[in-house]
Amino acid sequence: MTLIEYALVAAALLCGLVAGFVFCFAVVVIPGIRTLDDREFLRSFKVMDKIIQDTSPLFVLVSLGTALVLLGTTLLAFSHLEGSALLLVVAACAIFLVGVQFPTFIINIPLNNRVQSLDLDSLSEGELHQERRTFEPRWTRWNSIRTVLATVVTALLLLVLAGF
Repeated sequence: MTLIEYALVAAALLCGLVAGFVFCFAVVVIPGIRTLDDREFLRSFKVMDKIIQDTSPLFVLVSLGTALVLLGTTLLAFSHLEGSALLLVVAACAIFLVGVQFPTFIINIPLNNRVQSLDLDSLSEGELHQERRTFEPRWTRWNSIRTVLATVVTALLLLVLAGF
């Protein structure tokens, strides 16, 4: 295998991991905790997010590493690929950065941090309901977008590897 092929495999693998992670939240985690009352929904999300933020360096490595590997792969692609293969890699990188990473950092993480800052036991039922309504629809919508786009990016990279 060539250097660009190794880079494409690494990028596709990492993008696939990110896609799988956000997919699990979209189809299992959020639908599962959605059945809970407002306090327990927020508490459940808070506990899961705390693990991701504080005790999972592997998650952070995969999340940020994906962007770095994809950027590196794209730079390599300029000297190793041409035509539609190069365009697909450039498109994959742009889609990932703009459609997955950017919303993660400007929408999902700030929403997560808002939930982290809440003292759930001191909030009234009305306040809990409002906090959930502020958080859940927007977070879920953007997670769904990230899921679709991370999956598209993975598919684009696999197409390049397959020599479509």
